[in-house]
Amino acid sequence: MSVAPDNSPRQLAAGIVATLQRAGHSAFWVGGCVRDFLLGREPGDYDIATSARPEQMEALFPKTIPVGRKFGVIIVVEGEQQFQVATFRAEADYQDGRRPETVVFADARADAERRDFTVNGLFFDPVAEKIHDWVGGEADLRAKIIRTIGSPDERFGEDHLRLLRAIRFAGKLGFDIEPSTFTAVQKLAPKIKLISAERIRDELIKMFQPPYAARSLELLQSSGLLEHILPEIAATVTCEQSPDYHPEGSVFNHLGLMLKQLPADAHPLLPWTVLMHDVAKPLTASRDEKTGSIHFYEHEKIGSDLTTQILERLKFPRKDIETVATVVRHHMQFKDAPQMRKATLRRMLLRETFPLELQLHRLDCLGSNGRLDTYNFLVEKSAELALQPEVHPPLLTGEDLIAIGFKPGKVLGAVLGELRDKQLADELKTAEEARVWAKSQLARQG
Repeated sequence: MSVAPDNSPRQLAAGIVATLQRAGHSAFWVGGCVRDFLLGREPGDYDIATSARPEQMEALFPKTIPVGRKFGVIIVVEGEQQFQVATFRAEADYQDGRRPETVVFADARADAERRDFTVNGLFFDPVAEKIHDWVGGEADLRAKIIRTIGSPDERFGEDHLRLLRAIRFAGKLGFDIEPSTFTAVQKLAPKIKLISAERIRDELIKMFQPPYAARSLELLQSSGLLEHILPEIAATVTCEQSPDYHPEGSVFNHLGLMLKQLPADAHPLLPWTVLMHDVAKPLTASRDEKTGSIHFYEHEKIGSDLTTQILERLKFPRKDIETVATVVRHHMQFKDAPQMRKATLRRMLLRETFPLELQLHRLDCLGSNGRLDTYNFLVEKSAELALQPEVHPPLLTGEDLIAIGFKPGKVLGAVLGELRDKQLADELKTAEEARVWAKSQLARQG
């Protein structure tokens, strides 16, 4: 084991294991942290399993949080780090495809055998630097295989969310899903609808991250899960596009190519703008009888409304829903950017969502014709505008116009909009010029 700083999560987690062992308890790192550690990846967090009971853990560590005490789960706080420490347990009597009715304290082997996939069932003693493998996880890790521990039907029947977790781990790790495990996923795919939207959403967010988002989408589709959780995206599989604009073929192929191009530092909502930007194409597709061209009139407007419905169904935060829906609604404007009036272009560049829109446009191009002329043009114009901070705030507000003599209403709104256009077109450059112009409009109104 390579040396890590004394206050690193790895060393702190090893220290917790050592403390438990010195007190006469068995203790190991367990689950995903062992898998990632063995793959040479830095684990995101470290979970620990032990023979110690909750009251014994509380006596050993000065600061603990009893998050699931009756199930043997305690959070041990070391410095600013939190570590989940759980008593070895076995589970039984799953009734709702989500949680067990019976939880009993057990030994390490029983604890390993209750887990979902073999690569997540490995135990590691960081003190002795020894692996304990009761489920065949080491062999599957070497073979790059996702396989359930025991019967696939039983494991997926216990917790239907494991259907999605199989896809996520295969996508994230670049592993194959063992045939009988994958067959069970396909057979039991409709069961995913019994899982809460929040749990599904959280799995999908983890799944659609670079660099494995595209493969995750492919696995969702081939497993049959996609049609049950995102049927609107499943409909894009057979939605063809005109080859002159989209040589990649179907909308689904287009989405996959875009997801492959996600940057490592992608905005958290960028994958969702990709998934949703053409979501209405299957609903709006029409073919020109003379030319054979396929059109999707107003798919961006219908898609924006559909995006709102889908993300509401998945219980996304309201702000995120509004952001993605806004990006979807505007994404077709980009093709006209080089021909826009200066004021129109600047309004576009100053939209709060423009940086995210621009990233979507880049992926949209890379996922179809590959041309980035408009993207480069907008990057240049955006950089130019950044050097003109005086343009960003409006010269006058509605309150300023009321002070001049306008009354609240449609006329005030129209004048305010025209004033902003003139500012963005560099026709009005100071607040005083704006007041003079506004007063002339007021006089014209009588």
